[in-house]
Parts: sequence; structure tokens; C-alpha cells
Amino acid sequence: MFYIADLHTHSKYAAATSPSLCLETLYQWALIKGIDVVSTGDFTHPAWIKELQEKLKPADNGLYTLKELPSTDVLHGIKPQSRIVYFCLSVEVSCEYVVNNRKYRTHQLIYAKNFETVHRINKILSKYGNLSADGRPTLHLQSHELFKLILNIPGAHFVPAHIWTPWCSSIGAMEGHTSLQDCFKDVTHELFAVETSLSADPLMCRRYDALDHLALISNSDAHSPRNLGREVNLLDTELSYDSIFNAFKTKQGFLGTYEYFPQKGKCYNDGHRKCKVSLSVDEVSDNICCVCGKPLTIGVAHRVEQLANRNITEAKENIQSFKYVLPLPEIFAELCSIKAENPLETKSVIQSYSKAISFFGNEFNILHHVPLEDIQRYHSKLSIAIERLRINQKHFTAGYDGEYGHIYFFNKEELQAKPAQMALF
Repeated sequence: MFYIADLHTHSKYAAATSPSLCLETLYQWALIKGIDVVSTGDFTHPAWIKELQEKLKPADNGLYTLKELPSTDVLHGIKPQSRIVYFCLSVEVSCEYVVNNRKYRTHQLIYAKNFETVHRINKILSKYGNLSADGRPTLHLQSHELFKLILNIPGAHFVPAHIWTPWCSSIGAMEGHTSLQDCFKDVTHELFAVETSLSADPLMCRRYDALDHLALISNSDAHSPRNLGREVNLLDTELSYDSIFNAFKTKQGFLGTYEYFPQKGKCYNDGHRKCKVSLSVDEVSDNICCVCGKPLTIGVAHRVEQLANRNITEAKENIQSFKYVLPLPEIFAELCSIKAENPLETKSVIQSYSKAISFFGNEFNILHHVPLEDIQRYHSKLSIAIERLRINQKHFTAGYDGEYGHIYFFNKEELQAKPAQMALF
């Protein structure tokens, strides 16, 4: 069966996350987005694992469902399609260590088939850090050492998180290693997948041949419920824990991903946020901020160029399937000429979004499944935006050094045109 999985999320117990991030809100937003499997995140945290055990029940497939379903009305009468939402036990951890006087900090994802496996993992990891300090705990051991520990635990899986981001990633420019081999040493060959990051897509990854044999999975890394589904994995297998990871390992039944536009990600360009300096790969010369003279944060696009051993033309051969997505509230914000960091805090966007979800069932239906002529009858300008999203016809301002970029589908003239005039465009 076809289903959609977002396998990197957090709880309210992780640093810099929304206090509303809980199982109930993850369930509600999974319905709105059109997601079937959601990770729990943070299973190492004592308070969160207690809540998981109290609120989840096994679904006899290595996944879990809620014992009690909450209301689906989270946005002014919104009515998404009903579906079963499954939860996959997961955690993101931070490995921090020093080798040859250089500090490394890498984030890694760990998955567990059941609570017995979770408790075994937590008992081992508690030797290397304070698990109650943060939902994303800091562990004082090297990445390859952690990987070896997980390899010895039945029912557990390990995936390097957002590998291209400058900070906190296995091969990122600022705190990562020079290669996957340097990071994971003698167990590198045991890797079966890596998470790409919001600022990279499979085409960019294809330029680095060390990733060729790996599944390139994509997830939201949601720090708030409404950010669920920024990136997801598409699968066509039996819906179970074992089938998901077998699909990643064999690439049988793994259909690819929905990807954030990389330029939208907050680590795409090189830059210095404090000085509002953002530079593309072609503009960077010495990696020094032209305003204050301090080092720039090297972005994902630059890091890919540093490690790439293929050009774009070569990378397009045998590329893993993917399509771009952009959160629908951001599309409505453009249609309403609203510039807001969070469009869902504006009344007009909330109303437009709620009506569209209630009409078409869920967000991914609108972005990639509903025929354009049906959307055109519903909202002419929305249909043009969706068509341009589907064919990657966009304008953008790239993100940098922690600042998100912006994606646009219209110029000013088009937005001011009357609905009857839109056929001209």
C-alpha cells in the first residue's frame, strides 16, 4: 500500500521546540498534511517516554497508535480526511567529541521497534550523557562508537541526521567530518540511509558518490506541530516498522521523497546573519564576512561543491525520485500579499487554508494529487501556484546562517491581476 512517513520530529521536551508539541497535535497535523506514519522523537527523555507509554498502544506492526483520539478541529472548523495515524518510536541525539584538537558535533537518528528496545537503548546511552537534560540529549562519544552500540541492539536502526547542515551534522562544513568514512570509520559500510536536510535535495546529494548506495530519506525535523511534513518519505509496502526500514535498505518499495525547496532552507547560502550578509557559491571568495571580518557560516550549497566529485549533468543520471513541496499556508500568504514569518497567525490565511483542506481532504492532495483543473475551478490563482510548484517554476531568495529563504511563484503584476485575467498567464 502507498503511504507517507515523516520520521524526524520532536516533543516539547527538546530545546527550542513548541510547548504545544505533543502526540495529540502531531496526530492532528498528520491528518491535515496527509501523513500516515509520524515519529515520536525524544524517546530518551524520562518524562516523554512515560507519556508515550501511557498514551500509545501497539498496532501489531512495530508501530503504535493513540489510545484516545483527540478532536481534529485545530484550525477554525478545518475538516481533514480521516485516516489512521501510526507512530514510530524515535530519537535524535547529539554526539559531541574532540579528535586531534578539533571539536565535532553530529546529530544522529535512532529508531526502535518497541518499548523494550527503547529501554535497552536508554540504559546504554545513559552512561554517556544526561538523558533528562534535553529531549535531544548530548552524548559524549564519537559517531561511529554510537553506531556500533546501536548495531548490537535487535530492533534498532541508525540514520545520520540532516547530513549537509553546517552545524550538528556528520559531514557539515562547520562541525562535521571531511567524509562519511572519516565520521563512521569501520562501520561506514553498515549505513543504509542518510537524511538529506531541508537545505539539500537528492540532486545535490547525487554529486557526492559516497551516497550512491544509500537511501536519501527526508523528514521535517519539526520543532512545532505545524511544521510537520515539510519533507516526507513515500513508500509502497506493507505498513509496518520492518517494512519501512527494509524498503530503505533494499530500495524496494521506497518511492522517493517530497522535498522542501533547498533555497528555502535556512542553511543554503554562505552567510552571516548578524550582518545580513548572504552569498551564493559563486559570490564567496575567502569565507570572511565583508562587514565585520568574522568567518562566514558555510552553507549547504558550498559544502556540496567542496565534496562533490560529479557535475550537475552527471548527477542527473539515475537520480532518486523526488518532488518539491512548499507548505500551503505560505502559498496562500503570497496569494493574499501577506508577508509574515508564520502565515497561520493571520486570519485570511487561516480561513483560506482551512477551507482548502476541508474541501480537498489534506495538504499533500492539493500539492501533488488533485488535478489542476479541479483546483482551477476552486481557486484560479491557487491552481497557477500549484502548477508552478509541480514543475519547479519559482523565484527565490535563498536562506543563510539560520535565516529561512523565501519561495515565490508570482510577480507583482500577476498578483494584482483580476481572476479573469489570470488565463493570460
